[in-house]
Parts: sequence; structure tokens; C-alpha cells
Amino acid sequence: MDRALMAVLEKITPEEQAILNGCSQVSRELYTDRRDFVIDSDKMLEKGKLMDIRTHTRFVHFPKHKHNYIEIIYMCSGKTEHIINGQDRVTLCQGELLFLNQNCYHEILPAKKEDIAVNFIVLPQFFDEAFKMMDDENILRNFIISSLTKNQEDASYLLFKVADVLPVQNLVENLVWSLVNGQPNRRQMNQVTMGLLLLQLVNVSDRIFYGQGNTYEHQAVLKVLRYIESNYRTATLAQLAQMMNESLYQLSRFIKKNTGHTFKELLLQKRLNQAAFLLSTTKLPVSDIIYHVGYDNTSYFHRVFREKYGMTPKEYREKQ
Repeated sequence: MDRALMAVLEKITPEEQAILNGCSQVSRELYTDRRDFVIDSDKMLEKGKLMDIRTHTRFVHFPKHKHNYIEIIYMCSGKTEHIINGQDRVTLCQGELLFLNQNCYHEILPAKKEDIAVNFIVLPQFFDEAFKMMDDENILRNFIISSLTKNQEDASYLLFKVADVLPVQNLVENLVWSLVNGQPNRRQMNQVTMGLLLLQLVNVSDRIFYGQGNTYEHQAVLKVLRYIESNYRTATLAQLAQMMNESLYQLSRFIKKNTGHTFKELLLQKRLNQAAFLLSTTKLPVSDIIYHVGYDNTSYFHRVFREKYGMTPKEYREKQ
């Protein structure tokens, strides 16, 4: 991260100075007026703001709490130790991102001076513009986002081990710089940057680790969705079952239970979405597009395309 930016982030805050002077706990009144420790977005954000940033309070144990917003923690340098829902212990290292939904309990062990983390305080509606940049039919993206927004303890955090992914690092630094320096038109730029960041994180789904709930199931679902995203032209349930060492019957039930769709429906969704993308962005003949997305039965493709989009591929291209 830029040295001048780090010089700003590593400054001792008044709260941290009070801790160094002998105060044994965080200043709770800075975070909430409630008896239960739910950090309040009204305390963290100026009126009208959908996102802001603050550095993590070092030198003290940050007690168990919840948020009424989505928190994204980025480790600028060093590392921090997190305990989530009283049982999952997560080490966040330099360059990594931790997304926390609004329903998990979170505490952080004391950090040292060189352990610099920034907390993005994000209201859910901030993502509205970012989501418009993303493909609504991307099943992998939908699965990740639902983990942040569902009112459940299941998958209450996402850990992204992306320290070596340069585009992610650049986008996070852009967000930090914009918020620290109060850049003009920052809301629009930050929403676009967040959209680009989410797109990049979807592209590195093998670096995502789910927390809480049935971790094995979440990782298995990710494996299924990654397989479809990468192999949609030739994907088959039989091949996937062999890769995952599962029977066709068990894998079929697992996919339906955890995604709400059958393997065939997920594959069709991906193929039609890719066909629509190619119709919109290329001049390839429709017959070539049908072949490219994995179909050799053109009449079947035309039928399912019309069922989904309400028009023929040719009409869809002309409309776009």
C-alpha cells in the first residue's frame, strides 16, 4: 500500500492513546447507545453516507459484538486474530479480506502497533449500484452475496485469501484512498470500484473460505458452481460426481438442497447467460454461438432461449 496512505492509517487515534495511557477497554459510547453491544451504523456513518472507513482499534481486546451493517476488514499490514460466533478463530493476514454479515458475533484479540487494519462500514443498499455491474445470472456471484445478506448464522463470514491477487489489492487501495482523502464524486466512484472488486473476488472463488455452519457443504457447493462456470460447454453430472467421489444420486440431491436448482437447471442457466452475452457483444452467427455454449440441438436451444427471454436469439441481438 502507498506509503503516504499508510502514514495516515497508522496514526494513533485518541481512543488508542487513551488505551496506551491506561484505559483497559474500548470506548463503548463511540460505537453504540444500546445495552447489548451492537455497533450502530448511525454512530459510524455521517447522515446520508452509505459507506465509510475507520482503522481498527489496536492495543486492546475488542469485546464480543454484532453490527447492524456489513463490515469488510482489510489487513493493510501485520495480522489480527478474530473469534467469530464464539468458536471460529480466524487469522487475517496482510492483504486479506474478511466479510462479516449483520448476524454474526465478532471479537478481536489485541493488535500491535504494526497491525494496521481498516474496517469498511457498508450499508446493504450501497451494493445496489455495484450489483448492476454484475451479471444477474451468475450463480457463483449470487451464492456469495446471499451469504452476506441472509438473516441466518449460516456462512456468517467470508475470508478471501487474496494477498497475491494484484487487481484486488489495487481496487481495495483505491477505495481506501478515496475515503481517506474525501475525493469528489466519491460515492459513484466507490460504488463502481466496489462492483469491480466483487467481480474480481468472484473470479478467484478458489480463494474463498466460508465460516460457521456446515463449512464442508459450503466448500462443496462452491466446487460445484466453479465446475459449471469453468466447464459449461462440456460439463456433465457424471463427470462432476467422479471428480467429487460421489454417487450421481447423492450429488444430485446435494445440489438441489443447497442451491434450490438441479444440476441441469444450473447448467442451462449458465449456458443461456453466456449465449446472451455473446449475442450482445459479438457478431458471431447464432449457430456458432449455440455450438460455443455447448449445444448441438439448435431447435432445443431456440426453445429454451425463447422460454427464458421471451424472444428469439435474433430478436434479442437486435434489441440489444
